[in-house]
Amino acid sequence: MNSPIDIADLETRLVAGDRAALARAITLVESRRRDHRKAARALLERLMPRTGGAQRIGITGVPGAGKSTTIEAFGTMLTAAGHRVAVLAVDPSSGRHGGSILGDKTRMERLSVDPNAYIRPSPSGGVLGGVARKTREAMLLCEAAGFDVIIVETVGVGQSETVVSDMVDIFLALLIPGGGDELQGIKKGLIELADLLVINKADADPAKAERSARDYRNALHILTPASPDWTPPVLTASGLTGAGLDGLWTQIRRHREIMTANGARAARRADQDSRWMWAMVQDRLAEAFREAPAVAAIATEVERAVRAGELPASAAADRLLAAFGLE
Repeated sequence: MNSPIDIADLETRLVAGDRAALARAITLVESRRRDHRKAARALLERLMPRTGGAQRIGITGVPGAGKSTTIEAFGTMLTAAGHRVAVLAVDPSSGRHGGSILGDKTRMERLSVDPNAYIRPSPSGGVLGGVARKTREAMLLCEAAGFDVIIVETVGVGQSETVVSDMVDIFLALLIPGGGDELQGIKKGLIELADLLVINKADADPAKAERSARDYRNALHILTPASPDWTPPVLTASGLTGAGLDGLWTQIRRHREIMTANGARAARRADQDSRWMWAMVQDRLAEAFREAPAVAAIATEVERAVRAGELPASAAADRLLAAFGLE
């Protein structure tokens, strides 16, 4: 992208469904070059009126839950029904090991060649906030390109669950049959975040899957639901056979209808947008701080002194802030 970027042309081609233009636009928002960032902001501003119409679905899963298989089967079912599906990822660990979404993409063989689907690996490297910001902007670009179902999956673990739940309309957790014992291995925070729980791999042992579903339904009774109008359903399904995935889509649509009617969906998006505005302000300020010449001139030595125990962290922070012009 060394040549000047024709934003108007890129917008026109992206809106027309040009997949190469979509890929180029996402690469643009992922770029760290200052001119690319400026161009990306201009492009997003032009495209904003075309965003917001998609169903945004967040999916996380415990290890071994069959997330890739389920997403492919679910996505293929939706494209067969006339939907256009984009799969994006948030991977906070990608800076350490390169990201496992690339492997997921190769496992989603049918979906990756489906003309009505688009799979985008998460950016490698960077901190969680930066990766999540780029995923959020990629989501807006996919919506502008006409994708009406956006699936944002967590590839890493931990904080990524919270980040993904904060950029989607409905967040579902994919679990495996395990009876009561499995509850001990699932963080309470994950269940509290989830709008929908799916016990996957139900084809292997339907009775065991249903027992697990009952255990989770009982566990949900002790938690206060996020909305008085929605108690998270617990479903059983099989990503391998596709059984139960139509019921999953029915529940997602029911959630949308209920939350649209009571205003919670619009309020959730408004809250998300507000939080992301301030998050981006923090990102830009942190970047400007680190790049300031006066800060950069002393940062290495100050950090060395802190690591060596020669300087308290609070004093070191004061010194860096003073270099930036803040007392």
